[in-house]
Amino acid sequence: MPSYSGIWTLSQQFQAVGQGLWPVNGPFGETFAIFALGCTGACYSTTREKYTYSGDVVSAGGAATAASAYGSAAGNSTTGIFALGCTGSISTTRNKYTYSGCVVAAGGAATAESRYGSAAGNSTVGIFALGQATGASRSSTRNKYTYAGDVVSAGGAATLGSRYGSAAGNSTVGIFALGCASGCLNIRNKYTYSGCVVAAGGAASVCGAYGSAAGNSTVGIFAIGYPASGVREKYTYSGCVVAAGGAAITSPARGQGSAASNGTSGVNI
Repeated sequence: MPSYSGIWTLSQQFQAVGQGLWPVNGPFGETFAIFALGCTGACYSTTREKYTYSGDVVSAGGAATAASAYGSAAGNSTTGIFALGCTGSISTTRNKYTYSGCVVAAGGAATAESRYGSAAGNSTVGIFALGQATGASRSSTRNKYTYAGDVVSAGGAATLGSRYGSAAGNSTVGIFALGCASGCLNIRNKYTYSGCVVAAGGAASVCGAYGSAAGNSTVGIFAIGYPASGVREKYTYSGCVVAAGGAAITSPARGQGSAASNGTSGVNI
């Protein structure tokens, strides 16, 4: 197995893991994902599941501090930050999930109550688009969450208040599909983490909301969502070039999907 000393982006690490080349130092050599179940039969849930890639083993993860749905999450190689979203009412609560030991603790709270947001980030910061604020208002607010110290500060605002968006990115930029304002949008913002600079990103070919996104160090794949369910686009970060991606085999009725990637392949559901 090769040596991976030095500084590596998360996307490079994910790609190496997918190829079986990354040395893993976790318990029993595990690499895994944490899924917050969100709305179940009882609607709001505290349940999180730990999905170990080797063997496709599903087990209990550390529960949320409150039953919730409609949240978002970002993280790095050691911790995940989960914005709970709606806990019966719109919430500012975030949980800090330490992967080693599946330990859940309070994270830095959002600057405003919100749900239906999205998030992207790199190894040091996560950018949280708050989504829908109190009432039915669409927010342009983004929070910058610095993992070291759990420090929350103002991030670069979106160009338009929106909700039901999605996001993907690499170690330098995040691409935020704004989702829905008074109607579905095709607008994307390019968020440069250094300096929190927001600029126009490559627009989607069609309008959509309730989408999902995943990517690697060079491209993001965006499932557009409703009403363009089934449509996916390939977003090349260099140059903000948008092209057709492979369409979904089945088009969901509402487009409320999710997505994940290991750096070489991704799944949009």
